[in-house]
Amino acid sequence: MRDDEVANAQGAIGALVLRAVDGDEQATHDLLAHVHPLALRYCRTRLSRLPGDARHFVEDLAQEVCVAVLLALPRYKDTGRPFEAFVFAIAAHKVADLQRAAMRHPGSTAVPSDEMPERPDDSLGPEERALLSSDAEWAKKLLANLPENQRELLLLRIAVGLTAEETGQMWECHRRGPGRPAPGTEPAAGAGRAVRPS
Repeated sequence: MRDDEVANAQGAIGALVLRAVDGDEQATHDLLAHVHPLALRYCRTRLSRLPGDARHFVEDLAQEVCVAVLLALPRYKDTGRPFEAFVFAIAAHKVADLQRAAMRHPGSTAVPSDEMPERPDDSLGPEERALLSSDAEWAKKLLANLPENQRELLLLRIAVGLTAEETGQMWECHRRGPGRPAPGTEPAAGAGRAVRPS
């Protein structure tokens, strides 16, 4: 995707967000249609390694993220960061809540249920949990050896589950900083100044 396409896509989402914040129902519907796949992919990536039934609640958690985004829309303030960063922050909190519940009661369902599940318990046993923990420690040590920018890129791709294109967009926005124009959208050098004849 070219820089002008990225800027156009972010501009379209930004306009959609503004209309949704102002109460436009169609814009809110369209925005949630954009948010749901992001939340679903984020939750699926983060819950896939959890013990117990927590990983079976990806759809429910993605729906909770959408509801939380909907409830937070009236208070949303554009800070110059992509709207997706706002969505991922909400999703991270929801995932953390579910992870805490799953770790507090391993082997049990993380989300209360009115009926007994009709499937075998496929939660990780003590040996698998220990191996998973040692793998996580090993990965942390490897990540600590990388420069910060490479570590951040890997986390966006692997932990968050962004595509290469989405990672590039997030990284470009991060590198530019809030309030800075996308490449190719800033005025040309010397624009607006009189040119002296030679």
